Amino acid sequence: MQQCRLLLVTLAICFSCLPAHAQDSIIIHKTNKSSNHNINLYTNASQKVLFFNARGQEGNVYHLLLFRKGGKLIKQTKILSRETAVVAKPEKGDYYFEVFTGDNRVETGTIIVQ
Repeated sequence: MQQCRLLLVTLAICFSCLPAHAQDSIIIHKTNKSSNHNINLYTNASQKVLFFNARGQEGNVYHLLLFRKGGKLIKQTKILSRETAVVAKPEKGDYYFEVFTGDNRVETGTIIVQ
């Protein structure tokens, strides 16, 4: 038990000494989900990049559009079903995303970079 407490205290000290940029985070919240398409937005362990992948009908093309909260388009990328794209980490702020396949919007949500 004593070793466990020592480890927790050591970890707390180590994390509190990290530079501010190492403690940045990306929070993803989906607001509209499609049952026919599996859309994933996720980060790597260091919170440095954002990954985008989709699974749906073979041959589907998926478009990710990333907007600043004011509505300015800052990033767009497209992938085929079962592919993954790397999206560079956006600057700190609030974002809105939409995912389309053809003319159909299949997912929407927000991303907060802190």
